[in-house]
Amino acid sequence: MRVRLLAFGSFGAFVGLGLYVVRISEAASYLSDDPKACINCHVMFPEYATWRHSSHGRVTNCNDCHVPHHNDFEKYLFKAKDGMRHSFIFTFRLEPQVIYATKEAREVIQENCVRCHGNVMSAVAGGAHGGSSHDGMRSCISCHREVPHGRVHSLSSTPNASIPPLSPVTPEWMR
Repeated sequence: MRVRLLAFGSFGAFVGLGLYVVRISEAASYLSDDPKACINCHVMFPEYATWRHSSHGRVTNCNDCHVPHHNDFEKYLFKAKDGMRHSFIFTFRLEPQVIYATKEAREVIQENCVRCHGNVMSAVAGGAHGGSSHDGMRSCISCHREVPHGRVHSLSSTPNASIPPLSPVTPEWMR
């Protein structure tokens, strides 16, 4: 009986802690396409600020470039894997001063560049825009690396970046 009570108590504490983490991390916001979800984590402020003030900031959101668009399952699987990686890095304070896309993320970004700008690429004369990086050509970002985040986008390069105010995360029981 004591073992069962201890097991149920431990399970309840684990579930309660898990739900608390989901709430304070605003995990449900990551299911949306709202760019403000990307700045739940303060290390993304420079990326948000540089995107928002770019030409892409008027017509896109973060997910337009950073997640696959083949189907919803692949989109949410990619978001989940990437989110877990980001959560691990942020939780254990391993975030770099300057954020770089992983190999998998660069491939997704390249596919999305072609998806949105394919008609422009085919109209441009010359071999540079004749194909995609998958057939040996250069990736879009090799020439257009400043789109949309600029070349320098570290935490120290945008110290006074204008970002939308975030509501404080306060547990219900503390209000």
